[in-house]
Amino acid sequence: MGNVSEKVEAASTQQPGAKEEPKKLKPCCACPETKKVRDACIIENGEENCKHLIEAHKECMRKAGFNI
Repeated sequence: MGNVSEKVEAASTQQPGAKEEPKKLKPCCACPETKKVRDACIIENGEENCKHLIEAHKECMRKAGFNI
């Protein structure tokens, strides 16, 4: 049958027609593909040799809505 308090709690958290706020993406979690490649390049080759990857990551961040 189930616990009555579980049913009440479930009903109170799921309101029909209620819209959830969109989850905001944190800068640290945005563009993991370009970030990983950029970071590896900087560690191995130095920042001055990875400008194209740095710019690619910045562009990805801009597309994700960040003001870079």
